Amino acid sequence: MSEISAADAVTAADAVTTVGWRRAGIAGAAIGVLAAGAAAGVAVERLTVGRGMRRRARLALDASGPYGSLRGLPGRAVADDGTELYYEVDEVDPDGAAPWHESDETDTDAGDADTGTGVAGTARAPGSRTAGNGPRRRRLFGRKEPAPVTIVFSHGYCLNQDSWHFQRAALRGLVRTVHWDQRSHGRSERGRAQADGVTVGIDQLGRDLKAVIDAAAPEGRLVLVGHSMGGMTMMALAEQYPRLVRDRVAAVAFVGTSSGKLDEVSFGLPLAGVNAVRRVLPGVLRALGSQAELVERGRRATADLFAGLIKRYSFGSRDVDPAVERFAERLIESTPIDVVAEFYPAFTEHDKSHVLPAFREVPVLVLAGDKDLVTPSSHSETIADQLPEAELVIVPDGGHLVMLEHPETVTDRLADLLARVGAVARKS
Repeated sequence: MSEISAADAVTAADAVTTVGWRRAGIAGAAIGVLAAGAAAGVAVERLTVGRGMRRRARLALDASGPYGSLRGLPGRAVADDGTELYYEVDEVDPDGAAPWHESDETDTDAGDADTGTGVAGTARAPGSRTAGNGPRRRRLFGRKEPAPVTIVFSHGYCLNQDSWHFQRAALRGLVRTVHWDQRSHGRSERGRAQADGVTVGIDQLGRDLKAVIDAAAPEGRLVLVGHSMGGMTMMALAEQYPRLVRDRVAAVAFVGTSSGKLDEVSFGLPLAGVNAVRRVLPGVLRALGSQAELVERGRRATADLFAGLIKRYSFGSRDVDPAVERFAERLIESTPIDVVAEFYPAFTEHDKSHVLPAFREVPVLVLAGDKDLVTPSSHSETIADQLPEAELVIVPDGGHLVMLEHPETVTDRLADLLARVGAVARKS
């Protein structure tokens, strides 16, 4: 992997205004997965696989992969600044049949007209099953009557609700779930306050989660599940609405997240490279965000490099299903560069370690991949240290998108957490 120096970062910023769209696209792709490189691996791939063949392979995976096609009952919550937040609800199915599946009826683009940032669904024959859906649900959870509870899933940075595909497929019909898109992500509206120049912060995301809960699950017990930025969102919710957590939250799961000190993360780079990136990255992001259209054009033209970066910073193992890799690629590349730039400063300022004791009275799962370069597993260990009764799971060969890379492990531990609070039946 190539090292990013201060000079390289400055050059990336200059590229926006002087060199042109191609170099800007390379910089935009790098920033899109937290400004690190996998250029050496991509160069080797280019020597062995033709560009046309790689493009045809991506199109084939888009046409055949079922990932991201699970849909529920849609709804919209309104945030405190007027931003519309899109969510979907999967209700308990008393007959045990899977709820409606987007691809059972029609070929549709999951993108929303307001943002254009959704991930496309795929048409399949009526009654067909998608990955992770079907008999496994009964083997995992049984069919005992569960206690009334709603599981609320919060996704991470540069993703959307579809990043929980496997867990959603395993749970749907068995327990009530809510999946929502963070502001400026997926089908949710672009943050209205941000359009007026207000900086987005993790506290705002906590208030957004409260708005979604008020709209989609106004009563009853809750289980909160959050990945990366989604876990931070849950912490912000607890800080601002402690009574809600005390009175209604039955359990929580933190997946690949952090309670703070993200400005110390190395992203797998040498120390000199990390220090250089930290110095220049804010300025580079501002420059890229101000030239969003230019960068997006370059991003599309440098799809091979972008795919290599995503693989490097999303997964920790070598044998990931290519269709899952492509799915992750689609999720991340659907996030506009100006949104990437808009959210980044919130992570360097994030510090919620003092909030964690609010979760000490409920069952907690803390899970991370041991090869996560974005929110390293040491951050999950820090969270678990604050929650002595929590179950800490470090997944071998797991990267940042551990719920896509090792879905069986994540779903199994989540199922156990839900069984502990009576939301689903334990394995027989």
